[in-house]
Amino acid sequence: MATPVMNKTAGAASGTQTVTLGKSLNQGLRAAMEADPKVIVMGEDVGKLGGVFRITDGLQKDFGEHRVLDTPLAESGIIGTAVGLAIRGFRPVCEIQFDGFVFPAFDQLVSQVAKLHFRSQGKIKLPLVVRIPFGGGIGAVEHHSESPESYFSHTAGLKVVACSNAVDAYWMIQQAIRCDDPVLFFEPKRRYYEKGQLDVDAEPYPLFKSRVLRRGDKATLVSYGPMVKTCLDAAMAAAEEGTSLEVIDLRALSPMDLEPVYESVRRTGHLVVVSEAPRESSLSAEIAARVQEECFYSLESPILRVTGFDTPYPPSKLEEDFLPDLDRVLHAVDRSLAW
Repeated sequence: MATPVMNKTAGAASGTQTVTLGKSLNQGLRAAMEADPKVIVMGEDVGKLGGVFRITDGLQKDFGEHRVLDTPLAESGIIGTAVGLAIRGFRPVCEIQFDGFVFPAFDQLVSQVAKLHFRSQGKIKLPLVVRIPFGGGIGAVEHHSESPESYFSHTAGLKVVACSNAVDAYWMIQQAIRCDDPVLFFEPKRRYYEKGQLDVDAEPYPLFKSRVLRRGDKATLVSYGPMVKTCLDAAMAAAEEGTSLEVIDLRALSPMDLEPVYESVRRTGHLVVVSEAPRESSLSAEIAARVQEECFYSLESPILRVTGFDTPYPPSKLEEDFLPDLDRVLHAVDRSLAW
């Protein structure tokens, strides 16, 4: 469904400001709540505490306990309640405190949220957003550093997006809330405190479109969420040695907009897909398959993937060995160009 046009300046001062990704999400939620009294925020500790990452800080104070609800520690109950609210015309925004905590709600998301619109032959809409901080890099353990996006991207009836920077965080959360379909909104938790220049008067980029962040002509890097910055850093390092890399941020994981990727690969002939998620049966595999189908005669080397390993998330002292980093990305680029 098309995303409705939004009030671009609601809930924020005009002009450009330097903000963190986390603060951008807070401002985006505030703008959405000011623009529509049917928007409700709910989750564990989202009210008085402001969320474990303080993304909802101050919202309960300003909008009241009837619109910012502290829930029990029961993810299935949170999503089930949100389904009822959405059917009744509200636009609930649910926070899952950490990525690995989403699985108690898996049945609700896959069996109910994803199917009600189709089950009702379009009579029921579910304008529901589920915010999920995801990925590693914060020194946490399993259940706090997962990358579960492939599970949900595979599920027909769910839309899945992932922001990678402060500007996208501000606009994408508002666009997701205004969407009439259920949206899983993945937030790169280790990027919460990284800053960007946000112009609240700018025209927002379409929610379900990928974006070329850096132009290049030797090879294409495709990523989303926390790994986008890693790819940009790799492109900067490669440029110092005379290698021009193009970097594309997918932004939408389901549906995926791969046309910019096809166009890029037809020029560069080389593709490296980067993701924190394990390699097996992943989004990186889907991207590689579809690019191979569309760009077979343009490829000058096999499509390579730089991913997490096919193991449970390791103890924090080993996470730097588990997560893709700049060196692993550049090594893959070198392998691709040397083919």
